[in-house]
Amino acid sequence: MAEGQGKFSLPTLTAMVVGSMVGAGIFSLPQTFGRVTGGVGALIAWAIAGGGMLTLAFVFQTLARRRPDLDAGVFAYAKAGFGDYLGFLSALGYWTVCCLGNVSYWILIKSTLGAVIPAFGDGNSAMAIAVSSLGVWIVHLLILRGVRQAAALNTIVTVAKIVPILTFIAIAAFAFDGGVFAANLDGGPALETQGIAAQVRGTMLVTVFVFVGIEGASVYSRYARRREDVGLATLLGFAGVLCLLVLVTLLSYGILPQERLAGLRNPSMSGVLQAIVGNWGAVFISLGLIVSVLGAYLSWSLLAAEVLFLAARTETMPRFLAAQNANGVPSAALWLTNLLIQAFLILSFFAEEAFLMAMKLTSSMILLPYVLVAGFGLMLARGAKAPGRGAEFACALIATIYTLGLVVAGGLDFFLLSLCIYAPGTALFLLTRRQAGKSVFTRREWLIFALVVAGAVAALTALATGTIRL
Repeated sequence: MAEGQGKFSLPTLTAMVVGSMVGAGIFSLPQTFGRVTGGVGALIAWAIAGGGMLTLAFVFQTLARRRPDLDAGVFAYAKAGFGDYLGFLSALGYWTVCCLGNVSYWILIKSTLGAVIPAFGDGNSAMAIAVSSLGVWIVHLLILRGVRQAAALNTIVTVAKIVPILTFIAIAAFAFDGGVFAANLDGGPALETQGIAAQVRGTMLVTVFVFVGIEGASVYSRYARRREDVGLATLLGFAGVLCLLVLVTLLSYGILPQERLAGLRNPSMSGVLQAIVGNWGAVFISLGLIVSVLGAYLSWSLLAAEVLFLAARTETMPRFLAAQNANGVPSAALWLTNLLIQAFLILSFFAEEAFLMAMKLTSSMILLPYVLVAGFGLMLARGAKAPGRGAEFACALIATIYTLGLVVAGGLDFFLLSLCIYAPGTALFLLTRRQAGKSVFTRREWLIFALVVAGAVAALTALATGTIRL
């Protein structure tokens, strides 16, 4: 969409946030939480994740208000605060997250259909990859028709996909068994010996995955009808989605014992509803998941292309990615996005647990962009003299500590794997600097690049020796 054309209202921006956040993750919560923690651990995990992400949402709101000139969202904040290379890595990481998230959506759709079409298996069989690839390019053609039309469709799909989730919550609340919930509080026989701290730690990357998309309105800030709507849309979307996530998780512990939750096939929400109402419940949720995931896929495709396009316009990515078609769509960025999605789909064939791998790698890739946003918010609040500085500083500090803590709590294996994308992706940065006639790195950036390469080599070595497995 060219500048000056129609702008996004507050409901549309909020729908972009909700549509980006509500995708595959919420439908797999009963199983992904059930396999690592009980009710107490889940409560603590959501309190930590909700509090941490709320402070990050406040940081996005503050940055939208204090730095309206930075209208590209995530990577623009990193570049303004920490320089060109870290700004580039933020853009590259966020773009890759969009692509990996879309891969996880296709895997889960085909895994869902695999219950009735055995050829789809767990979502990463040859047949599943072929059908998913067809879907990738159909959506590609849809978006090429215009961002505004695709965004309007996203708003409609966002409303449609909330209906099965609310239906699940209503039925599960009615069927909730306090005795089953009490037995699941400590995780049951399989988990109670691990301790609450270990259980909570096991949920960290899962909670990150379901919150990815909180920055959706920020990325689209240049389309906002009113600049202040960006921060408000972020908070409204976050609050609504957090309520849904907590209810789906905790109500499931009152329906089935932990060991049965852990053994459910994804989308595990369908298995929980099936236990309450019978087979139609599984079909209902499965259909809802397909609508939800396709809507989220559309959101993330838009976000991915927008990030590359804006990065190219600000000399953070190569110039060719700033190309637009007659409909004002960043076509070059969209082509590169879908080519990467296609490559990841093919690679998923070789993964043992493709959905889990995509989910954890997505969560690890988003951590660097989030850390840099929180850090920039901290820098800005520290130097501010306006009213409210203390609250802004506290939120930014908590958000920074939280995002840095996720790197450790989520495990270093997948963080190192993320460097295998950052290291070769730096070639785009080299091309960008060459086009601009600038030196490649500053002295500090050479050190950062060396650390990225060293981490990538360590990850590849661990993969070769079997220390890390896909």
